[in-house]
Amino acid sequence: MVASSSVALAEPYFLKHLFFCFVGLLAAVVVFILPSTVWSRYYFLAGFLAYLLAVLVFVPGFGHSANGATRWLNLGFLKLQVVELGKFFLMFFVAGYLQKYREEIGKNSLHVLILMLFLAVYCLLIIQQPDLGSAAVIFVSCLAVLFVAGMRMKLFVVLAIGSILVLIWFIVMEPFRLERLLTFINPWKAPFDAGYQLVQALIAFGRAGWLGLGLGEGVQKLYYLPEAHNDFIFAVIVEELGFVGAISLIALYSCFIWLIFSIAKKALERGDFFGGYSCFFAGFLFAFQFSINIGVNTGLLPTKGLTLPLISYGGSSLIVSFMILGVLLRASEAKDKIIGQKR
Repeated sequence: MVASSSVALAEPYFLKHLFFCFVGLLAAVVVFILPSTVWSRYYFLAGFLAYLLAVLVFVPGFGHSANGATRWLNLGFLKLQVVELGKFFLMFFVAGYLQKYREEIGKNSLHVLILMLFLAVYCLLIIQQPDLGSAAVIFVSCLAVLFVAGMRMKLFVVLAIGSILVLIWFIVMEPFRLERLLTFINPWKAPFDAGYQLVQALIAFGRAGWLGLGLGEGVQKLYYLPEAHNDFIFAVIVEELGFVGAISLIALYSCFIWLIFSIAKKALERGDFFGGYSCFFAGFLFAFQFSINIGVNTGLLPTKGLTLPLISYGGSSLIVSFMILGVLLRASEAKDKIIGQKR
C-alpha cells in the first residue's frame, strides 16, 4: 500500500520503507534477545531517556522542524520522531513502576498520582512540539494500564473526566486546533481550505464500492489527497480495495490487538507483572492509535497527524512498532517456556 499510495511522488518512499522494515527487524531481534529483567531493572532510566528525547528537539542544532512543528531529531539516515521512541521507553517505565508498586496501586492513590504527574509533564513537552494527538494516546494508554493494574474506580473516573476537560481546553486555546474541530464537523464549508484533506479522503471512500477500483488504480493519491502514503493511507486502501478490504483490515487489526491482550493477561497470570503491563501498554497504544487514524480518515474525528501503525510510511513509527513487537514476542516466548516446563 505504501508503494501504491506513493507511486505519483518523486521520492522513493517504497524503497525507504523497505529499508526501515529491515532496520526495524534488526531492532526487534535485539529487543527480543535482551532479557526482560534488564528493562525492568533500569525502568527509571527508560523514563529519563523519554524525557531527554522530548527536550532535545527544542535544543538548537538537534531539533528538526517541518510544517510548523518541531518533532524530530536529524540522524542523517532518519529523522527520528522523538515521541515514537518515547512511547517505547515510557512503556518500560510504566511497567517497571507498576511492578514495583503493584500491591499499593489499589490502596494508595499517591503512587497513581505520582505516575500521572510524571506523564502529564512529559505530555506537555510533546504538546509544545506541537503533537496533541500523540500526547493524548500516551496519556490515555497509561490511564488504561492503571485501570488494569487495579487503581480505584473513583480515582479512575476523576482522572478520566479531568483528562477530557484538559483536552478540550488545549483545543479551545489554540486557534488552529479549534479550526480543525469546526472544519471536521462540516468539511464541505471549506473544501479547498481547512477541510480539503478530509474532503479528498471522503471522495476516496465514495469511489470505493464493495471491492474498490483495484490495487494501484486509485485516483486520490495522484496529488489530490495530501499525505496519502502516511496519515491518510487508510483512505487509499478503501478506494483501491473497497468495503471488503477495509473490513478485512479492521478485522485483522482487531485480532492483532486481541492477541496482544491475550499475551498480556497470561503474563500477569503467571506472575510476570513487568511483561504483562508492558504488553497491555503496547496493546492500548496500538488500539488507540489505530482507532484514531481510522476515525480521522472517515471523518469521525478531527484531523490529527497520527500514522496507521505497521502500515503507514514513517521510519520512526515503523521501527519502534517492530521494537514493540520484539517485546511482545519475548513475553510470548517466556509463556511457551513455562508451559513446556509444566508439561
